[in-house]
Amino acid sequence: MIKEEKKKKGEIFMERDQSAAASNLEIKVVRPRRNDNVVHPAGQAPRTTRRRSYSSNYNPFKRWVSWLVPSFVVANIVVFVVTMFVNDCPKNSASCIARFLGRLSFQPLKENPLLGPSSATLEKMGALDVQRMVHKHQAWRMISCMWLHAGVFHLLANMLSLVFIGIRLEQEFGFVRIGLLYVLSGFGGSLLSSLFIQYGISVGASGALFGLLGSMLSEIIANWTMYENKLAALLTLIVIVIVNLAVGILPHVDNFAHIGGFLSGFLLGFVFLIRPQFKWLTQRNAPPGHVSTPVKSKHKTYQYVLWVLALILLIVGFTIGMVTLLRGVNLNDYCSWCHYLSCVPTSKWSCKSQQMYCLSSQLGNQLNLTCVSNGRNGTYSLLDGNPSRAQQLCAELCS
Repeated sequence: MIKEEKKKKGEIFMERDQSAAASNLEIKVVRPRRNDNVVHPAGQAPRTTRRRSYSSNYNPFKRWVSWLVPSFVVANIVVFVVTMFVNDCPKNSASCIARFLGRLSFQPLKENPLLGPSSATLEKMGALDVQRMVHKHQAWRMISCMWLHAGVFHLLANMLSLVFIGIRLEQEFGFVRIGLLYVLSGFGGSLLSSLFIQYGISVGASGALFGLLGSMLSEIIANWTMYENKLAALLTLIVIVIVNLAVGILPHVDNFAHIGGFLSGFLLGFVFLIRPQFKWLTQRNAPPGHVSTPVKSKHKTYQYVLWVLALILLIVGFTIGMVTLLRGVNLNDYCSWCHYLSCVPTSKWSCKSQQMYCLSSQLGNQLNLTCVSNGRNGTYSLLDGNPSRAQQLCAELCS
């Protein structure tokens, strides 16, 4: 006969069999999980079902292997090497830097202090040139220019930034979204630059890189509820963006490309980088039998609103910008102060753009070139049989 005593103050008491045939067998009554009353012999561990533990490090989002961003880095380096090969400084210039590199040697520092090719070579390879885009319908330069760089220092700075920023984003969101974001941001940077800088050429991946920074900012805003130290992350990123944009007010830096890329990337972040609700993902990945508050919507309402507004602004902005550009409109005529966004004049430097126009006069086999902006002149031999050499000489005289 088994006599069960009542529980007192939350403790579980032992029961003993009053019969002599029970051989002092002890029975323990345990409090089971989920009201499943089970009796277990003493000394035998109760059988429990293993459940998934949701630790603080639990991450339901997929982690990608980054390969596209490293491919972009390799592509930029290859394009730079090809550009230097086409430049062929020893053939077109009397004094070259690192002449032992042969065709890959650099233009004189006075012409290109960044250790790179000539302006004529960059223009030939696809640099951003508004006059050619408008009058010769070469709109493809808006994409090709983001794969070109003015020199070694320019290339190193951009590629290091791309590695540090791009790889983390690709690991978080995948190669498709980050690849589209990178290219479209570069396009947006080229578009705004073309609307304000009508003369000269522009090259570099800076617009696309600022697009990645802009997307990081919008990603924090769009996925606000998922971050613990959200305010600190937001303020840190804003400071980084402000410092980088401030550098753009120096001369010879295309800050309009930076601003255009940043704005494009900021809007694209709302389109490509919105994450589902964490509760929705937890509910979806929960094991059978797990009880939680049901979440019907994959995204929050404010995320849908941001997605729609950003997509509309992108489509309208790109469309109006392209129509305005192809009509040859210069937005400086409608905004008298906007040029200060790209360069602020000081006592140390001037922001006046020197257009590379040269007057020529032929004497026998000699072609005399005179730069209109500064009056410097030089001589070019027509026997060289290289028409691009005359352009390079004009660029050297006006630099």
